[in-house]
Amino acid sequence: MGRTRKNSSPLPVLPFRSRGRHPGTPSASGRAARRPAARLAVALTALALLATAGCGSGDDDGGAGGNASKTPEASKVPGPKGPDRTGPAPSAVPAVRHWKAERGPGWQRTKYTRVVTDDRALRDEAELLAEELKVPVAKGPAHAWDIELKRDAGNSGNGDGKNGKNGKDGKGGKESYELTSRKGRITITGGGDAGVFYGTRTLLQTYRDQGRFADGTVRDEPDRPQRGFMLDIARKHYPAEWIEARIREMGDLKLNQLQLHLSDDQAFRIESSTHPEVVSDPHLTKKQVRRIIELAESRHITVVPEIDSPGHLGAVIKAHPDLQLTSASGKPAQGAVDISDPKAAKIVDDLLGEYADLFPGRYAHAGGDEYQALMADDPEATYPGLAKKARDKYGKDAGIQDLATDWLNDRAATLRKHGKMPQVWNDGMHRKGVVKPSRHREVAYWTGTEYGEREPQEYLKEGWKMLNMNDEYLYYVLGQPNQFEYPTGERIYKEWTPAVVRGKKPVPAKDAGPDRILGGRFAVWGDIANAQTPEQVADGIRLPLAATAQKLWYPGRPKPSWPAFRKLVDGVGTSQKAEPTQSGG
Repeated sequence: MGRTRKNSSPLPVLPFRSRGRHPGTPSASGRAARRPAARLAVALTALALLATAGCGSGDDDGGAGGNASKTPEASKVPGPKGPDRTGPAPSAVPAVRHWKAERGPGWQRTKYTRVVTDDRALRDEAELLAEELKVPVAKGPAHAWDIELKRDAGNSGNGDGKNGKNGKDGKGGKESYELTSRKGRITITGGGDAGVFYGTRTLLQTYRDQGRFADGTVRDEPDRPQRGFMLDIARKHYPAEWIEARIREMGDLKLNQLQLHLSDDQAFRIESSTHPEVVSDPHLTKKQVRRIIELAESRHITVVPEIDSPGHLGAVIKAHPDLQLTSASGKPAQGAVDISDPKAAKIVDDLLGEYADLFPGRYAHAGGDEYQALMADDPEATYPGLAKKARDKYGKDAGIQDLATDWLNDRAATLRKHGKMPQVWNDGMHRKGVVKPSRHREVAYWTGTEYGEREPQEYLKEGWKMLNMNDEYLYYVLGQPNQFEYPTGERIYKEWTPAVVRGKKPVPAKDAGPDRILGGRFAVWGDIANAQTPEQVADGIRLPLAATAQKLWYPGRPKPSWPAFRKLVDGVGTSQKAEPTQSGG
């Protein structure tokens, strides 16, 4: 499932693997040490290093401070030696954007290794990495074999989750970081807490795969500010522990958003105090949700709640049948409420407000897709009551789509009152009409076959910022109904990019930048809930989720082949492994 965070006894020290020369072979420095003058110089250098290592040994965190004065310099620990040696690039999923190798022995976890930080705000990142590596946490100064975490005081990031355009200078916002490995020490400097955390993921993944980290410098930041995973917990219930395991997996993949689709026709899967009558069993309690949010925050993941309306409200209608939309012939519209009824708006706003307060993140999703009244062959004739209401409210040229647009405008306004940025599905954003969609909001584009279908470029030309949720590549629909097929990581890796918003064709490059297409999410839908167990879902999405993370973080075509990438995903152990795959280190 996912890695557990349990304390355990430290593992034995894993020695460096020799690369090209046996550790016992005399090096150039070793031969020089046989000469009297050189022996004296080496001795003086060693004494100076030991004196330096002794400074700051009075660590008040306990456990690690006593080892600081005994920490040997990097040259004393067996490993690859010589100025002609450079190690391999980091093993990371997604791949780092910039790596400059240097000559040197590299970093290795030893019995002296600590995670060091003097920044209280980074204590959580330090403790998590220390648990994963089974080493202590300490205050500075850092010594050989330590991992030091700090933030860049001069970073230009403004802390709002946006990233700069320059990936080379490491100052691209709070998610950027620089990792240096030099003289047996790792230093991770982040633009913000998130950047530091992502640097620890690169270190941890490389350690799992290689057992060490070569000398050099990583400068890294994401291409897209929103990188996520969406889970339909309404049609299929997932235990809280299963969701938590996915959060740990997402954190390793540097994904930063988890959208939870909380309600649908089949069920309403979260505890409610404003309308307990709509809640289904089983469901998540608020205590469980708070725990999920807390874990997500520790991985710098924002949880985005979605209450979809005015369609997909069958569970609410079951408790309030008077809200059901019916046609002129008396046929109920599946999952659709009567948007001319103020009571329907009141209940949905109650729920939106309740969960806006429960979920502290910046975003909330208001849905807006697949309203049955607009999917009829002749909406005005099929639902004359809605058509009349639209004309009465907005004039003779108005239609049902204007009433639906006004509904979604009101729900977006409710979310904005609670400090949220609303997100909506693209088929809740209609072409033309008397009533226009309100700003500000973000558009999640998932399909091109909806009522009044619109090309992605239309939204972009109108100035809307978009999320890519292309159902051709990013939809994992249980049971594969309606011609859906389970997506593969290989297709995403080879064919999809954030610019491929609809079908297989990318939007023009001028419209595809990260300031226009903010990112994307891989989605799991529970249409045929029992088609797979939660364990089968976890296994089925592992590679597609990794491929999605790769394409959202690293712009351009990936360098490794698909088989090499798949092997790398296994090697870095994003979902389960905590230890190196190589026995020698």
